[in-house]
Amino acid sequence: MGNVLPIPGPALRDDGGAGAITDAGGLHLHQLRLHAEYGGVVRFQLPGVGVAVSVADPLVLEQTAHIDERPASLFAFLEPLCEAGNLQVIGAEEHGPWRRVLLEVLAGRPSHKRHFGEFVSLVEGLAERWGGAGGDAVLLQKDLTALSLRMICAYALGGAGGGVVDAEKVVDAFEVVLSEDGGTTRASLALDYLRSTVDRVIAAREEGGRRADRSDLISALLAAGTSPARIRDTAMVTMLAAHHTTGVAVSWTLHLLGRHPEAAERVAAELDRVLGERSAPDYGDLRELTYLEMVLKESMRLYPPGPYGAREATEDMVLDGADGTYEIPAGTTIFYPFWAVHMNPDHWPEPARFVPERFTPEAVAQRSRFAYVPFGLGPRSCEGAGLAMVEAQLTLAVLLKRFRFRPVAGHEVTPVERFVLWAADDIPMVVTPRAVGD
Repeated sequence: MGNVLPIPGPALRDDGGAGAITDAGGLHLHQLRLHAEYGGVVRFQLPGVGVAVSVADPLVLEQTAHIDERPASLFAFLEPLCEAGNLQVIGAEEHGPWRRVLLEVLAGRPSHKRHFGEFVSLVEGLAERWGGAGGDAVLLQKDLTALSLRMICAYALGGAGGGVVDAEKVVDAFEVVLSEDGGTTRASLALDYLRSTVDRVIAAREEGGRRADRSDLISALLAAGTSPARIRDTAMVTMLAAHHTTGVAVSWTLHLLGRHPEAAERVAAELDRVLGERSAPDYGDLRELTYLEMVLKESMRLYPPGPYGAREATEDMVLDGADGTYEIPAGTTIFYPFWAVHMNPDHWPEPARFVPERFTPEAVAQRSRFAYVPFGLGPRSCEGAGLAMVEAQLTLAVLLKRFRFRPVAGHEVTPVERFVLWAADDIPMVVTPRAVGD
């Protein structure tokens, strides 16, 4: 341990830091500037929190990975979805057992395989629609987030919601709840619709005698004796998180491949070699699509679907980083700018370049595992990470087996920070059919 240093950072401002973020063009750009100027650990003003400590140094990330508390104020926007306590900030004692139930179903390979055929049908349905676009541009984010919601409905609710879920209406309801004041009549009606939809699925599970069936999320929660309110909250938060993050991950990947045709051709060649004349992979084929997986991971490095995370220090901490040793008092908000972590030049040479080969087994072995954290870290990391990778790889495999993707001339794709890393004005692309070997 070296000499303890004060955490560096800019002078405090009367506006709580909002002006600095606006001047930089957004929180991500502000974080990049801060870490480029002050190093891997920075003190800064975060609106709604006060003074926080931002960490883009993987060495320090690792030392904080055990923390199981989140700052409640940063996740208060999810409270309208929760009746049994905000699931993102419930205490560690309650969070641990609940997380284990989620991991049992969301991280289980048997349940992934069980739902894989359903997922294939949903993706092929979108491919058929895109194939009839007649040369018109398709909107990646719009269509792929709707597809991802249908997939997570099938997984979380079972059998595409047992016929009681209208995916389009659920998407619209989520948007209303998150974008409007929870006190408005429209937001209240949207929230009532979401809850009643999940309630109908719960009732169908109980009537159908599937309480002991742990192959979908609601059935697993019922089997674990979870309260109806907690089941409802869990299903809603899971659908919200999964449909946005997976949809935008696939969108950004197709965007990058459209601008790197040599990588797109290599993916196509791999798909032709592994699948032959088949239009979609089997579950076991995903292990053979190694270059596709590298492309997806590099895309999530450059455009992490969830660009930020945060923890609250539960005790005084002394942390050793690349730039020095720092003290962090208990109660401090520790902010994780995943985008800045993924652009750290000490761990990612020429970080702005798209280089899928960064994720060969040899390259991964030479890096800190905390240099790449698209699904977060520690006991609050994403329970659905494995499922998201299966969904994303499958979707990309089906679409890239059938189509080439070309950017729309003159359209500038601009990342914006919402609940996920979104693209302003969507990502329009022109799709053209391709054949094996084409």
